[in-house]
Amino acid sequence: MDGTAPPGEEFASVVSLQVNGTTHTLTVDHRTTLLDALREHLGLTGAKKGCDHGQCGACTVLVGGRRANSCLLLSVACEGESVTTVEGLADGDRLHPLQEAFVARDALQCGYCTPGQICSAVGLLDEAAHGHPSHVTPPPRAEDDEAHGGTGTGGGPVPLTPPEIRERMSGNICRCGAYPNIVDAIAEVAP
Repeated sequence: MDGTAPPGEEFASVVSLQVNGTTHTLTVDHRTTLLDALREHLGLTGAKKGCDHGQCGACTVLVGGRRANSCLLLSVACEGESVTTVEGLADGDRLHPLQEAFVARDALQCGYCTPGQICSAVGLLDEAAHGHPSHVTPPPRAEDDEAHGGTGTGGGPVPLTPPEIRERMSGNICRCGAYPNIVDAIAEVAP
């Protein structure tokens, strides 16, 4: 042997991904996106390839608990990260509360964007619960800031009003226009 890699293998990496609680070791081309690794290597087709440019949100998954457009992430950059797809949200046969709310509120039509919408909504709930403001979040009042140790966030969760939900979900496009019911479904689950 001359020490060179077989043709094609010089562009491959072994990556270990923790997906929906299970560790997967994959050999992928360096350029393989997380979306393609999920769909083509693991058979998890919930995340959809919409625009493939990070503009529609159909590919949204949770990476390290935060929502991310999987079409923009290289799978090798997610080494060791915890990835949750829409398939991993349910607890056995029991749907995640957001999945139940989307069904109950008829928050889908064709369903193509729904997995990304739901994953984004899961991330939204966590962000708001941890006090992360959005563009429409009112600034904290001085008396709230003083009462919560001067953090500048008001110290507590961000109330999820319809304008707050719409702003936070603005990265997820629904071509069918199910937006009012999507907002209602998220509001139903929001604390």
